[in-house]
Amino acid sequence: MNAVRPAPRIRVVLLERDGILVEDVPDNADPGRVAPAAGARETLALLRAHGVRTGVVTRQPGVARGTLSQADLRRVDERIEDLLGPFHVRAVCPHAPEDDCHCRAPRPGLLLWAAGRVCTPPERIAVIGADGDTVEAARRAGAHGILVPTPATRPRETAAAAHVAPDLLTAARGLLTGPPTQHVLADERAITEAYRTA
Repeated sequence: MNAVRPAPRIRVVLLERDGILVEDVPDNADPGRVAPAAGARETLALLRAHGVRTGVVTRQPGVARGTLSQADLRRVDERIEDLLGPFHVRAVCPHAPEDDCHCRAPRPGLLLWAAGRVCTPPERIAVIGADGDTVEAARRAGAHGILVPTPATRPRETAAAAHVAPDLLTAARGLLTGPPTQHVLADERAITEAYRTA
């Protein structure tokens, strides 16, 4: 008789930068405009208290388009580190969609690179993002994607995501016992807003 083995513990959580960790300010070059998103501090404290390593992933097409410099990006990331760090890895795709790079979601290159940097197999990694491309990149990488809808998230992305949480803290709590298993990660609050149609 085969014993049921527990699901492998999540060792690393990669969080999308804009809209999940900090308020989304497109092409932000000003560290003074960096503000933690709702629940970010509490979520990171919870994960770290349970020995889960954390990382930041982000797409910054403004670098390729010339509206954001690498120095601007570095200053903003330093401010995020000051407010919310330390992080074990930061992964940036600096390309525009038309560049057809391997690291821009929904392609998995950026997440696979981050997994290599933290020496952790993708099946022990969860990715929390605010759009369908990020959670699709997680799926393609072999990681576990959780969508936390924001006002910019399209209803079809919410419906298509394998796992959805109403907020960041609920997503983190749902990962502490292993990979997510249900479509909706529940909390004491209703998730009606996540499914509101346009």
